[in-house]
Amino acid sequence: MTIDLPVILAGIIALGVFIYVMLDGFDLGVGLLFPFFDATGDRQTMINSIAPIWDGNETFLVLGGAALYGAFPAAYSTLLPANYLPLIMMVIGLIFRGAAFELREKAHRTRHAWDLAFIGGSAMAAFCQGVMLGSLLQGIKTLNGRYVGGAFDWLSPFSLVCGFGVVVTYATLGCGWLIIKTDGELQHRVRRLMTPLIWALLGEIAVVSIWTIAGLPSVANRWFSEGNVSWFLPVPVLVVACAYGIFSSLRRSHNAMPFFLTLGISFLAYSGLLISIWPNIVPPNLTIWSASSSRASQIFVVAGLVAVLPIIFVYNAFQYWVFRGKVKNYDATYH
Repeated sequence: MTIDLPVILAGIIALGVFIYVMLDGFDLGVGLLFPFFDATGDRQTMINSIAPIWDGNETFLVLGGAALYGAFPAAYSTLLPANYLPLIMMVIGLIFRGAAFELREKAHRTRHAWDLAFIGGSAMAAFCQGVMLGSLLQGIKTLNGRYVGGAFDWLSPFSLVCGFGVVVTYATLGCGWLIIKTDGELQHRVRRLMTPLIWALLGEIAVVSIWTIAGLPSVANRWFSEGNVSWFLPVPVLVVACAYGIFSSLRRSHNAMPFFLTLGISFLAYSGLLISIWPNIVPPNLTIWSASSSRASQIFVVAGLVAVLPIIFVYNAFQYWVFRGKVKNYDATYH
């Protein structure tokens, strides 16, 4: 029996992208929450909650890009020119955010500027990821496996709404993470902030879903086609159930439940995306099979992933284990 390598590799890449959203999403979210906390001690405590792990979280972004290049070169060569500007802006945002981690602690007169770099870099990276997601969902113009659109085809009202949706999602994940890692007054304020963010997230999901049905008939038809409707119908019900669980856990002062239920909402939204485009890797007509590299190349990619993935998972699990538990509140009066 011949193994369908494109399906296996597409599944691995899809898993890697979701793990990136899950992990880097909450540390980008912490940066998005910075404007709501002015005290130096609160901001430093928030930074300390992600400082040991943020760079490891981004490993999965590199993994997904490298695997896409090796396994689906036609998709890689289409997605990049279609999204050059938001991709470059995302990288610039990540650079500013990474620099702010190291420099804001050593800066005194310019700490406020580095705080702004941390906020702006986090917002730019999150927003651009959402814009690229929206441009993918609305379809990319290709001809014979090549991108034939313009430099600004990614820019549309729908992609901008998706950009704001990812920002809200990451901010909500950031709240969930800070509830786990902090205590006292800071944790109490984060709990209060998470409630309106959940409502905003539900609103974004509703707007994107309605817009998709009304404005993207090809995707709407895929949602409600006979083969996919059974997969899609449970999604909105489970989203509402997760949201109810988050509100309930916030009232009962649970530590971990708000974060993991927000991850559940993120996964459900992500599964909706996969249902929307499958089996295409670049909608509307570039499938995972037509975008695949040669079988020999894909075997090489699979061998590399088999060797590398256990190391990445063990490393990430180890760092979370080492830095488990609450972060001590930072007292600015002694620094």
